[in-house]
Amino acid sequence: MKKLYYVLISLIVFSCVDEDFFGLSDQGNIKNLVVRNQAKNAVINRNDKTVEVEIPGGVDLTEVEIQTLQISSFASSNKNPGDVLNLTDSDQIIITAEDGTVSTWTITAFVASSTPQLENGDLNSWYQTASEYYEPGESAANTIWGTGNKGTMILNKLATIQEDLGNNNLAAKMITLDNGLLGSTFGAPIAAGSIFTGVFNSDKIDPSDPEAAIEFGTPFIGRPVKLKFKYKYEPGSENKDKNGNLLPYSDMLDIYALLEVRSNGKTERLATAWFRSGDLIESLVDKEVLFTYGELDNSFPDYMKPTDHGYVSMDSVEFVLPTHITFVASSSFGGAEFAGAIGSTLIIDDVEMVYE
Repeated sequence: MKKLYYVLISLIVFSCVDEDFFGLSDQGNIKNLVVRNQAKNAVINRNDKTVEVEIPGGVDLTEVEIQTLQISSFASSNKNPGDVLNLTDSDQIIITAEDGTVSTWTITAFVASSTPQLENGDLNSWYQTASEYYEPGESAANTIWGTGNKGTMILNKLATIQEDLGNNNLAAKMITLDNGLLGSTFGAPIAAGSIFTGVFNSDKIDPSDPEAAIEFGTPFIGRPVKLKFKYKYEPGSENKDKNGNLLPYSDMLDIYALLEVRSNGKTERLATAWFRSGDLIESLVDKEVLFTYGELDNSFPDYMKPTDHGYVSMDSVEFVLPTHITFVASSSFGGAEFAGAIGSTLIIDDVEMVYE
């Protein structure tokens, strides 16, 4: 068993290496850029060395503050978080690789829509990873979507896959899987399929905590009235807790969207749209879920309420724009605690924000 443990840890460590670190690296890429008031994930083109950011109308483009700048390992930059860019036309960030190679990146901005949608909300775009499985999005550099597959691949399993609906229409299929003896040894008897807006950070993989490696959320500035999507669901036959005890209720899916205001390291909930159900739905159906703006009162179940932060103040609820949206869909609502029914299957498609 110790050998299996060392093998697992080795897989985790080596799966975290993105670029060759043997010898002096010539990599000078921008891997992620976030600026203040950004409306969506930056569009990064490594071939042309360009980054395009979407900014709400009315923002002063002459002094746009960098909040996050992630570059290639061992490289350095002439700009850092806290520095400003002049995006009235364009600005440049110069990256120097470990071997001295200099790359000049051009940063541009355009005005955001007041009624934004989630990029690839129809889930038709999937890219092939270096490990030869597929993830939702145009590419690893240009996607707002993540799954837990980087974690489950350690056990050679995929809990989230693409589903071909025909007529060139793809969807996301999430399955709650049995992790077998090795998974159970690490206190992870199941893996619930999931898809979310955000990033799966391989550096933070913890076999005992499926959410430890997930950085939820993507930039977003809309105020939708409803969350809309298509889905079908089949709960597994035996819903069990982490210890294998049968639970007195069926497994249930979770699909929810949270609008958030993030500023200066603080997160506040602006609006909540949450759907949880264990009903068998044998064919794709449309579902709309209302966004509730402001603090959730006692008529809402506790699981919908934030546990590690508060809400936007009541005097700003009616007008403030969010900075981020966290969208999550899972085949088992208790998957984060390794509770669920093996075989529970959720298919979701055409995620849409509905505006007045």
